[in-house]
Amino acid sequence: MSVRVKKLVGTLVIVAFLTVYCLAVMVFAVRLLPGTGGWTQLGFYSVTGLICVVPVGALIKWMHQPA
Repeated sequence: MSVRVKKLVGTLVIVAFLTVYCLAVMVFAVRLLPGTGGWTQLGFYSVTGLICVVPVGALIKWMHQPA
């Protein structure tokens, strides 16, 4: 698979993954965070925001590897 095709596939997968991931985080936030303080919410969104970096970073690394 050429790098160009890998970048196209990777971009589509990243968009789909982030869409599903953000929706899942919102569902968990609505169920877990009502009535919590601002620091708890900040911590939740900070951790969940950083968790998505791992799979997306691995996918970007794969996208830039030569065929």
